[in-house]
Amino acid sequence: MILADWAYGCYKQNKLQMLLENDNDEAMDDIKMMEKFVMIAFWCIQEDPSLKPTMKNVTQMLEGTAEVLVPPNPSSLYVLCK
Repeated sequence: MILADWAYGCYKQNKLQMLLENDNDEAMDDIKMMEKFVMIAFWCIQEDPSLKPTMKNVTQMLEGTAEVLVPPNPSSLYVLCK
């Protein structure tokens, strides 16, 4: 199983807490921030280079000055979060 595929399955099923399963309560409190970071990461690992954001755009998304759109599946197949 590929980590990106598993994480994408968790994201699509609204189960991002699975990525933090053994983490502390503070991390669980910031689930919205984590969702933003995961979405940006999925944009950055797109196989099609034309879909990848520029570093400037990544910085803007991290700073909150650019909207983070819903990313496409980073690979042709993904494993459902279990």
